[in-house]
Amino acid sequence: MNPGHDDLRKLLGGYLLGGLDDADTDRLDAHLLHCDDCRAELERLGPVPEMLRSLKNAPVAAVAPGTRPSAARVESLLGRMRAERARDRRRTSRWLAAAAVVIVAAASAGLVPARDDDPVAPPPQAVPSRPPLVTAVFEPADGSGLTGQAVLTGKTWGVSIDLNVSRLTGSGPFVCQVRETNGAMEQAAIWGPTPSGNAKVTGASSIQLRDVSTVAVADKQGHVLGTARLD
Repeated sequence: MNPGHDDLRKLLGGYLLGGLDDADTDRLDAHLLHCDDCRAELERLGPVPEMLRSLKNAPVAAVAPGTRPSAARVESLLGRMRAERARDRRRTSRWLAAAAVVIVAAASAGLVPARDDDPVAPPPQAVPSRPPLVTAVFEPADGSGLTGQAVLTGKTWGVSIDLNVSRLTGSGPFVCQVRETNGAMEQAAIWGPTPSGNAKVTGASSIQLRDVSTVAVADKQGHVLGTARLD
């Protein structure tokens, strides 16, 4: 800012109300072409003359009609100011859009380095070959009427097995056998005979659920009464 600018800025009110002589009007016209601050102030004060005219008994400036800037001149100047602002906004928007495209393209190409505080993506989790809980239905062996099911729940240490079987025949104790896909077998539970021939038993095996091939129920002689297959 400079003293000349401040002096011209003080003339804005008189410019709008037509209180300037021709020399000051021409000076301010030339100044407004290059001064953003004064153009903004003029735009802000633009509605004042109309407001004053709408007031009853409002004082009328005692100026010669020829010195008042015409409505067309004021509107033209304000129009140029609005157009310049709109052009500046469009230019800024285009620049931001272009910058966004460059950033996205760089990120896609792996050219944007990660900040130290950026969260590190966790490693992909291994997809289990089976859900953590599997229900398998027993098929009776020849000459056996065994029915029921085995519910297997995967654990970090192996598998938990809940048996619910009926129509057990033969002499106990009965054994739950878990067979692995490679042929290895573990005993998961053992229980005695029941008068009803029904049994609900919970057992466990160190074989992982994904590696279990079958669950079988056998009598004390080792005869398989029924098999539940998982594969």
